[in-house]
Parts: sequence; structure tokens; C-alpha cells
Amino acid sequence: QVQLVESGGGLVQAGGSLRLSCAASGFTLSTYAVGWFRQAPGKEREFVAAIHGNGRSTNYADSVKGRFTISRDNAKNTVYLQMNSLKPEDTAVYYCATAYSLTTWYGQYRHWGQGTQVTVSS
Repeated sequence: QVQLVESGGGLVQAGGSLRLSCAASGFTLSTYAVGWFRQAPGKEREFVAAIHGNGRSTNYADSVKGRFTISRDNAKNTVYLQMNSLKPEDTAVYYCATAYSLTTWYGQYRHWGQGTQVTVSS
């Protein structure tokens, strides 16, 4: 069964850090680029970061550049999102997803996880 499971969300104060994990099962994650998206209440889902299957190329939304770092451990079939200097506006449900290429467009992502809530208090 193909599955992506996000974890690591929670409640943190502004300026704090969290590390999200996206664990894959039922398929080899290294075959795909992996992206992180987020969706806040009443807002559209937005791109956060993505990483190529080989881990050598990454892409970030301007709003998180310099604060978030995406990485992957293909031996563990897992992708991570290290989030530092968190702001209240980072509050959202965070989703990971797979795509055949490094893209910011959510329509090109195939498999999606169920999401993990990140809440940043001011």
C-alpha cells in the first residue's frame, strides 16, 4: 500500500523550531521529488519547499528561504523539513507529496500524506 505519513508537527512559540518528517511506505521514495505544502484555514494550499529524488536540488518559497531546510534520507525512505525562526504566519497544516519533477505546482504532485498541524504562537 502506497502511503506517506507526516509527523513532527505541534505547538511552538514564535522564534522556535520544529522538524517535520515525511515517511514513505509501499514504494521507493528516491524515485520521486518530494514537496512540502501548507494550508492555513481559509487559504489555498501553498508550496513551501521541494527536493529532487537525488537530494542535490532544492527549491523554496520566498517566504521560508533562509528559515526552512528540506532534506532527505533515501536509506530511511524519509524526507525532512527543518523549520527554524518560526512565525505565527507559518501556522498551517503541512503536507508532503511526491512528484516526478522538482515543481512548485501542487497539481503535479501524485501521492499526498494526511498532513500534520503546525501552530506558532506569538
